[in-house]
Amino acid sequence: MPQERVRKVVITGVLGAIAVFLGLTRLGFIPWFTGVSLTIMHVPAVIGAVLEGPGVGVGIGLIFGAFSMIQAAIPPTGQTDVWFTNPLISVIPRLFIGPVAWAVWRALQRWPWLALITAGAAGSLTNTFLVLGAIGLLGLLPWAAMLPIVAFNGIPEAIASALLTLAIVAAYRRLPIRAQGARL
Repeated sequence: MPQERVRKVVITGVLGAIAVFLGLTRLGFIPWFTGVSLTIMHVPAVIGAVLEGPGVGVGIGLIFGAFSMIQAAIPPTGQTDVWFTNPLISVIPRLFIGPVAWAVWRALQRWPWLALITAGAAGSLTNTFLVLGAIGLLGLLPWAAMLPIVAFNGIPEAIASALLTLAIVAAYRRLPIRAQGARL
């Protein structure tokens, strides 16, 4: 039991550090044709939750959210960065990424590949909807502006998250690749 707790703390720290690394190096932001980058900084929270449970996902989400808040304040690089200095936008939504991804993973784990793809997408969409929801509830952006953001940024982010989650967790867990019941 103590070894399991230590493993969870280590994985939380390592994946949280990866989220911070992705932000500091800007590798977590994929340039996109809309002019706004796609983020994959939430993927470590999804992976941590799938591998170690919702508590680890919350811990990584907290690290991601706190980093996001600090990064928005020092130095802000865009007009909307100031919004992310509010923890209702930058931190609270990120706490739910891991638990949602874990719940989806658990519900579909009989089909590991489908479960990983769906958990990756669900964790990403949780981030998108909760962050945009907080922005909308605080009146910072009109609700009509949200649909294009979801369509042109949220959906591609969910696809990227799904593919990264599948690739990383399948490799880590050494899941076999099967087609039509035969091994490839």
